[in-house]
Amino acid sequence: MRIDAHHHLWDLSRRPQPWMDGPWADPLRRTFAPADLEPELTAHGVDMSVAVQTSTSYDETRDLLATAGGSGWIAAVVGWADLTDPGLPAVLAGLRSAPGGDRLRGIRHQVQDEPDPLWLVRPEVRRGLAAVADAGLVYDLLVTPRELPAAIEAVREVPQLTFVLDHAGKPAVAERLWQPWADGITELAGEPHVSCKLSGLVTEADWQKWRPQEVLPYAHHVLDAFGPHRVLFGSDWPVCTLAADYREVLALAEQATAHLTVLERAAVFGDTAARVYGLETAWRRPGDAAQSRRPPEHG
Repeated sequence: MRIDAHHHLWDLSRRPQPWMDGPWADPLRRTFAPADLEPELTAHGVDMSVAVQTSTSYDETRDLLATAGGSGWIAAVVGWADLTDPGLPAVLAGLRSAPGGDRLRGIRHQVQDEPDPLWLVRPEVRRGLAAVADAGLVYDLLVTPRELPAAIEAVREVPQLTFVLDHAGKPAVAERLWQPWADGITELAGEPHVSCKLSGLVTEADWQKWRPQEVLPYAHHVLDAFGPHRVLFGSDWPVCTLAADYREVLALAEQATAHLTVLERAAVFGDTAARVYGLETAWRRPGDAAQSRRPPEHG
C-alpha cells in the first residue's frame, strides 16, 4: 500500500486562497481538482492519499470531506479548525457528522503565518490541542524553524495527542542553513508521539536550480532523527509544482530512502501514514484480499 500523506485541492471559483499573495503564486492560480491528481497517483502506484487544508475556513474543510467521501482514494482529510474556540469539541463533532465526516483524521492551522512565534503555547491553543486529542484526531504542525521551539513545548504539554510535523519543519534549503533547524528536529524527534512528513523540501530549495545533493542532507537528517517508522512521504502537490513535478518529487524521496531496508521504505511510503491517520482499514473490509488496491476508476 502506497500513500501520499500530503496533498492539496482547491477551487478558486468557490473561495480565494489568501496565501497566494504575489506573482510567485501565478502558476497555482487555477483550480486543482481530484481529476488533476488521480492520473499522477495511478502512474506512480499510489493507492490512497491524505488531503490537507490550505485556508482557515470551515467551508473548505467541509468541501474536502465531501470530496473525500465521494472518492475511492482520498482516504483522509486534515482540515482546519479554530483551536482557540472554547466550543471546539462541538465543532469537531459537527464536522464528523457532515458528509464525508468519517474521513476527518486531523486538524491543521497555518502556525507559520501567526505573528507570534509562541502562538502554539498560548493557554487557549493548548486547550484546543487537548480537544483535538480527545476527539481522537491527529494534529499537523505547519511551522518553520522560527516556531520549532514553541512546537516542541506544545508537544510536551499535550503528550496524549499524536502530532505530525509537515514539510520537515521547512528548513532553509535555498540558503543552505542547517541550524537551528537540525537541532530542533532532533529535539522534536525525541518525543515519541511525533512523526514527520518527508514533504515540501523542493519548494524550500531554489525552485529553478535545486539539485538532489542540496536537498538530500535535510531528508537524511529527518530519517536519522525520527527513524523510518515515524516518517511519511507526502508530495505537497500541487504546491510542489513550483519547483518539481510529481515524478521528480517521488524520485527524490526514493533516492533519500534508497539506503533503507524494504520494510523501512514501506513504512515511509505507506505504513507510517496508515498507522498515524488510522487508514489500515480504509479500503479493507472483512474478506478483502490482503494486497493493496489501486485507485478505482470513477467519474
